[in-house]
This record gives sequence, C-alpha cells and structure tokens, in this order.
Amino acid sequence: MKLLVKFNLIFLLVFLLGLAGSTLIARDLLQRSAMEDVADRARLLMEKATVVSAYTANQIRPLLETQMKYSFLPQSVPSYSAAEVLTALQKSYPEYSFKSAMLNPTNPRDRAVAWEEDVITQFRASSEMKEFIGQRVTPTGMSLYIARPIRISNPACLSCHSTPDEAPKTLIERYGPSNGFGWKLNEVLGAQVVSVPMTLPLKRADQALGVVMAVLAGVFLLIGASLNFMLWKLVIQPVSQLSLLADRVSLGELDAPDFVVKSKDEISTLAESFGRMRKSLAHAMKMLES
Repeated sequence: MKLLVKFNLIFLLVFLLGLAGSTLIARDLLQRSAMEDVADRARLLMEKATVVSAYTANQIRPLLETQMKYSFLPQSVPSYSAAEVLTALQKSYPEYSFKSAMLNPTNPRDRAVAWEEDVITQFRASSEMKEFIGQRVTPTGMSLYIARPIRISNPACLSCHSTPDEAPKTLIERYGPSNGFGWKLNEVLGAQVVSVPMTLPLKRADQALGVVMAVLAGVFLLIGASLNFMLWKLVIQPVSQLSLLADRVSLGELDAPDFVVKSKDEISTLAESFGRMRKSLAHAMKMLES
C-alpha cells in the first residue's frame, strides 16, 4: 500500500472520529441553547400572567366591588384576567398556552387534567419547590412547560373559598356551591402552567448543526487537500525520484545524473547519503576492475 493511501486512510479515520465527536458536542450545545430559549419564553409568559393578575387585584377589583354586590364579575378575579389575556395572545400563537390548573377550582375550565395533577402533587410533596420544568407531547409536537405553585397567602381571599355559607351569593349563583371551597391558607391549591412549543427552536438548532457540520467538513477537506499536496511535494515526489535513481544505479548505470535537492531537510540528508554511497560504489567497482 502506497504511503499516500496510508496517510489518507488514517486522515479519513481521524476526520470521521473528529466529525462524530464535534457533532455530538455541537448538537448538545445547540439543543441546550434552544431549551434555554424556550424556557425564557415560558418564563416571560409566566411573568406576564403574574403582572396581569397583580394589576387586576390591585386596580380592577376595587373598582368592581359595588357591582359585585349585585352580580358576580369574573373580571375581578386575577387568575381569570391572566387567562383571558393569554388566551387572546394564543390566537396569534396557538401553540402557546397558559392555565391556572386547580384541583378544586371555582371555574370548571380551570380544573387540572391528569398530567397537571401530577405536577401539583409534586409541589405538595415538596414545599420548597418554587418552579418545575418538564416536557410533554402535544398534538403540535413536543412542548416545554413551566409550572409554579398556587398558594393563598392573603386571608381575605379565603372569604370566597372557605365555605359556601361565607361566600358571596353572587358567586354561588354563578358557579354553584359545589366547587372552589375548602381552600386553606398557604396550601398548594394548584399550579400556574405555561406551555411553549419546542418544535421550531429544535428545528432551528438542527439547521444550525447542519451548517456547523458543513463548515467543519469543509475545513477538514481543505486541511486534507493541503496536507496531501505538501506530502506529495515535499516527501513522496523526491523519495520517488530518489528511488528511481537508486534502481538505475543498482542496475549498473553509474553514470546516472546526481539527485539534487535544494532544501535543507531530512530528504536533503538522505540524498547526500545516497550520493556518498554511490561514489563509494563507483570507487569499489573501479578497484574490482583494476
């Protein structure tokens, strides 16, 4: 097997190993970056819901207190306002979702489904947990969700959720006496859950990975071509010429031209050694002839 073929086989092996390792590392970094981007979007939506809830509780609810004596207005409920605002946002971004998932909600639309109940159970099991991040499969693909526990820390809020007898009549008239009661102070009652699609960010990460791999492959090929040229020009070509000259001398052509190398490297040293050997051989042949 020729030297150039051996070199290219070894280089190809190194290239494939390097490309495989680079692919794994780059894919991991890009997917982590995509996940962090998705998590940041989810947190932004969560903060928006929190801000809307606070605005409703502090500025809207006091304005509706008089009307609430005659008819219950859900617009005065902070979680209702947050859900309405993000539902409107969902019209433009249907893959995004927000829900105040409750185990025992006043409004039936807030009742937690099976996977949301599992999240709430984790918050109940660990009082120190402030946030939970997970993934789930949706009809539109994989989604990342962020959940935060819902607790009642203001005793005034329990006036509507302790017992049906203490709740406003307008609330009972709208939702009935069966749901949303028996809440306790500082108990985990549910979880705010924001879901953000991962399909597009992961697709972009894969596209970026393809670009990175193409660039790396191009760099490796360029390096390989440069090394092949240098190996051929600096090593293989002069060694081949020296080999042909050695063959001619071994066949008795002592008058073959000298091998001249202008460089000052190992090939030049080899050529000088061959020249001395050739002179010694010619001198020995003359001694034998005489």
